[in-house]
Amino acid sequence: MSFSRNRWLVLIAVLLAFIPIVVDMTILHIAVPSLTLALGASGTEILWIIDIYPLMMAGLLVPMGTLADRVGYRRMLLVGLAVFVAASVGAAFSPTAGALIAARALLALGASMVMPAILAIIRQTFEDDRERGIALGLWGTVSSAGAALGPLAGGLLLEHFWWGSVFLINVPIMLVVWPLAFVSVPHRAPQGRGNWTIGQALLLIAGLIATVYAVKSGFKPGASPALAVASALIGLTLLAAFALQQVRASAPMLDLTLFARPAISMGMVIALVVSGALAGVELTIAQELQFVVGRSPLEAGIFMLPLVIASAIGGPLAGYSVGLFGLRAVAAGSLAAAAASLAGLGLSDFHDPGLGVVALMVLLGLALSLGLTASSIAIMGSAPVEKAGAAGALESTGYELGAGLGITFFGVLLASSYGSAFLVPESLAGSVPESAGHSIGEAMIAADRIGGAGGEVLAEAARLAFSSAHQTVLLIAAGLIAILAVAVPVALRGYRETGASPAVH
Repeated sequence: MSFSRNRWLVLIAVLLAFIPIVVDMTILHIAVPSLTLALGASGTEILWIIDIYPLMMAGLLVPMGTLADRVGYRRMLLVGLAVFVAASVGAAFSPTAGALIAARALLALGASMVMPAILAIIRQTFEDDRERGIALGLWGTVSSAGAALGPLAGGLLLEHFWWGSVFLINVPIMLVVWPLAFVSVPHRAPQGRGNWTIGQALLLIAGLIATVYAVKSGFKPGASPALAVASALIGLTLLAAFALQQVRASAPMLDLTLFARPAISMGMVIALVVSGALAGVELTIAQELQFVVGRSPLEAGIFMLPLVIASAIGGPLAGYSVGLFGLRAVAAGSLAAAAASLAGLGLSDFHDPGLGVVALMVLLGLALSLGLTASSIAIMGSAPVEKAGAAGALESTGYELGAGLGITFFGVLLASSYGSAFLVPESLAGSVPESAGHSIGEAMIAADRIGGAGGEVLAEAARLAFSSAHQTVLLIAAGLIAILAVAVPVALRGYRETGASPAVH
């Protein structure tokens, strides 16, 4: 078969390779209650299990993209898929929370090798502009649809299997995808000649993890202020050293001079806040539905479908909307709508949601998706042509970092609010472990150990505290996004609408 006629098979292969990676970004949110109880994980461990994946990817995407230029995209894709499937098996059978965190970090390594290679292979395979546009559009659809399917897939698996099935499902998929990619993706000589600086990537990852650890540990009940401050200083020092290296380097891994353009800076802020809000809200609502309302994982996944489906279809609408109303109006309007829907959800009763909650979740999904696409237009529309690759890497890193930091912010705020609202029932004074006040998951573990009427009393106290914390978190998030909605038109006042063109996701 000729390469020309084989190009659509190549596209099928790389899109199939992309599905488990994007699904893994959201599938675990539904599994949190199940694995919390199974592994006896603390609230802090749960946050690390979830956000080690996007945080590691945020640091690795750029260096892995550079490495793929040097060693070849096909080789990087196949090795990355092998790492990903091995890590999936390790995650599925992790005996402890620490082992699962390590497996998730390895999953991020494999995913960060695959993602840049997929885009490069698509661009390299389709030389015709129209066909390339179709191929990239299909890639964007798979990206959105995969995120939308994550919670539902997780719910379906947990309805019949144990929590490890959300990882083990990757194995049969890869048994089909890897041979297909091996046969269909052609070998091409590597074109890249740049230096590959893994040391800079490690510096970035270490700085991010130390800084996030400081945030997590600093707000925990009974936290050590000295440890939190020391972690923060180490993390910020490493990040400053990374930034200094980029400024001094003749060929930096991340071109930080792009931040001098206001539209790019604000686009990054929007990407961070919106992707963080989407990840954090999804995680918070998933726990509310299962721990408090008592829905099964499948029911929780179905309940959240309006949010994720709306976010999947919002992207294509953004380009049309920007053409009609302009970037500033769409960016500010989408953020304002997201703030309003978050506030509405914060004041809603999930026990008896009705169509009002469904409408609010649809509005939130559409608004956040429009906001993400607006950030892409701001970044890619303002970057010089010769630096479009650097801008694209910066944008992707912003999404992953935003998801990780969003989960951290929401998780820390949720834990702090929960701890303040949690009251040990008088009938159980002295018999409830201190950890029950750290997270609802730990409270449920304690309630299960106590058992009987006492266990149910403790569980109900935890549910009341979590509902109060859930409301507080969503209202605070609404306020922050509302502030950003006001700041966007000011920051983008010099943006030239005629120069923007939508970027494909």
